[in-house]
Amino acid sequence: MPPVVSSADMPATGTQDEGVRYGPALTLLASLFFMWGFITVINNTLLPHLRSVFELTYFQAALIESVWFIAYFFASIPSALLIERIGYKKSLVTGLLIMAAGALGMMLAASIPSYGVTLVMLFVIASGITLLQVAANPYVAVVGKPETASSRLNLVQALNSAGTMLAPAFGAYLILGRSKSGTAAAGTVLTEAERLADAHAVILPYGLVAAVLVVLAVIIARFPLPVMSGGSKDGEKKKTRLLNPELLKHRNLVFGIPAIFIYLIAEIGVANLFINFVSRPDIGNMTHEMAGNYLSLLWGGMMVGRFAGSAIMQRFDAGKVLAVFSIGAFVVMMITVFAHGPVAMWSLILVGLFHSIMFPTIFTLGIKGLGPLTEEASGLLVMAIAGGALVAVQGWMADTYGLQTSFLLTAACELYVLFYALWGSKPTHVEPDLVAVEAE
Repeated sequence: MPPVVSSADMPATGTQDEGVRYGPALTLLASLFFMWGFITVINNTLLPHLRSVFELTYFQAALIESVWFIAYFFASIPSALLIERIGYKKSLVTGLLIMAAGALGMMLAASIPSYGVTLVMLFVIASGITLLQVAANPYVAVVGKPETASSRLNLVQALNSAGTMLAPAFGAYLILGRSKSGTAAAGTVLTEAERLADAHAVILPYGLVAAVLVVLAVIIARFPLPVMSGGSKDGEKKKTRLLNPELLKHRNLVFGIPAIFIYLIAEIGVANLFINFVSRPDIGNMTHEMAGNYLSLLWGGMMVGRFAGSAIMQRFDAGKVLAVFSIGAFVVMMITVFAHGPVAMWSLILVGLFHSIMFPTIFTLGIKGLGPLTEEASGLLVMAIAGGALVAVQGWMADTYGLQTSFLLTAACELYVLFYALWGSKPTHVEPDLVAVEAE
């Protein structure tokens, strides 16, 4: 294990030599971003499917996604502790194997079929993704110049968006396209036999996902990844603690945690209700299978936005870029709430473009200047992804006030992101930077 090194002891980062050194590692890490984006967004096609199979209300369907994001809350700090104990590389492998176990469990849940087992297995998959998030996000942020960390994380998050863009087509074909509920007209009532047959449509896609995850775990286990280390004034790494008072000195982290939490309410609310909204007769007037294909455009917009954002942030301040994107997101969500027909549908699709840079940019702004506190800060920021669990609140709003009106909650979330971009993200205390020092 190499000695702890501070940024003051290291040469300037971001040179061509370092680009060569870290290029293969970043490429492999990008594959992780792709996979967890892919698996997360399968839920967007899974929810309307399960809503028909188990005859769920909007609230009950949204509760499935809530369980997924509650896992982030419970698994984040244990993930940070595990990384401290076994290192980043073994933690990445462990996270992939946990996800594979959950995917195999989804095959069992579909065979029974069981709503309860489905909830448990989604929790397991999300716990594995949480471990990957806590490890991979700060990893990417430190392998290069600190001032371009947001650009770098947006670049690999673009691969995450590539996964989210392909997942709806995968889910629409292998889940919705192979089920009665996915191909029937909106409002069709299924028989018990048809619901049982529909439940089995989940077995094949999750079997394929489990196989890919195991292969990726083997590849990473054999790959030489850089060791991430950090400096502190006394030259020793600080022990991870749940409530470290040192963290409170960093305004960008204190306001960044709720920024991640609130942003996830917006992103997940839009994605989960998209198919039901677009398929309505007064909006897109289409089947769930067709709406699933349009969902790919929403996630495709996020991929384009992240590639563009990565380039833009090479020249412009990340906070200012975040502010512009949050204003754009607020405007299109207000159009979605008050417009009808294709205008409302396309404005909802367009919000993907404006949401694109929000998570990676908030994350890198949140850990900026945290130095040896980065692991703890990363764990707390990933824990804040649990904000996606409050999509159940939007489900309740949709049941009570109407699906279209419920998107007012999304618009309100964009305003907090704007506040964070303009003021909350400004660092108030700076620690020595973390650096990647050598392969393990």
